[in-house]
Amino acid sequence: MDQPETRPTPRRPTIMPRSRSIPALATATLLCAVPAFAAKKAPPAPDILAVPTRDTHDKDHVTIAAEPFETKSKADFFRLDYAGHSLLPVRLLVRNDSDVPLDLSDVRIQFIAADGTKLPAATPDEMNRRLFRFKDIQPHRVPGTPITYHSTPVDKKILEDDKDFGFKSTTIPPHTTADGFLFYDVKEVDDPQLKHAEIYVKQIHEADAKHTELFAFTLPFDKYLAVQNAADDTKKKAAQAAAEKEAAAASGPDDKSADTPKLNDKTTDTAPKP
Repeated sequence: MDQPETRPTPRRPTIMPRSRSIPALATATLLCAVPAFAAKKAPPAPDILAVPTRDTHDKDHVTIAAEPFETKSKADFFRLDYAGHSLLPVRLLVRNDSDVPLDLSDVRIQFIAADGTKLPAATPDEMNRRLFRFKDIQPHRVPGTPITYHSTPVDKKILEDDKDFGFKSTTIPPHTTADGFLFYDVKEVDDPQLKHAEIYVKQIHEADAKHTELFAFTLPFDKYLAVQNAADDTKKKAAQAAAEKEAAAASGPDDKSADTPKLNDKTTDTAPKP
C-alpha cells in the first residue's frame, strides 16, 4: 500500500516560539492578583506614518514602526499585567509598499537599551517565569538516562494573549501592512527604560529568486518620548489655564470702589465771608 504523502511542516516565526506541550499538573503561585477574564480588544493599529518611532527605506519601499505600551493603563486589554512585571509590550508594524513579498522567517527584532544591552523578544516560557513563581513541580526523567528535568507549564493567559495579539507574520505580501505585539524583559534595564533605547530589526529578505536581504531598520524610542513630553506639556498648560480661569470666576467681579473718588468729610463753604 502506498504511504500517504507527507507535507513539510510550515516554518513558524522565530520571534516568539510557542511551547509544544503544557503539563496538566503543576502548582503555581501568582506574584500578584490578576483578574480572570477574557482579553479586551487591542486599540486599532494607527497609520504607520503617524507612529513617531519608525524607519522608512525609500529604496525598498518598506516602513517599520514600533509603538511601546509601557503603562498598565495603556496595556489594559491584555489578560495579564505585563508592564507591571517588567515585560514591555511593543506593537510592531511592517508596511510593504513594494511589489515583492517580504520574508520574515529569519528576522531578528531586538530591544537595544541605552547602554547597548541587546534583548531578543521574550518567549512565552520566559514571560511565564517573569510573571509566576512555581513550586512543587515533579521532576521528569529522560528515558534511558539518569538525567532529570523540571517542566514548567506556561499559563493559559500568556498563550491566549500570544495567540490574540502576538506578531506572527512571516510573509508580508506586497502593498499590505502587518502588525502585532512583542514582549521584552526589561527588568535589568535602567530607568527610564525607553530613553535612548531602540528597536533594531534585521535579516528581512525579499521573497523572490534573489532573496535579497534588506538593510537593518533602527527605531529610536526618543522620538516617541519627545511626542509624549510635548503632549504632557500641552496638557499641563491647558490644566493651568483652566485653573486660573476657575479661580478668577470664583473671586467675583473686580471691586471698583477704589476707582470711585471719595467725598471730603468736611463741607467746603464757598460763600463769601462777611
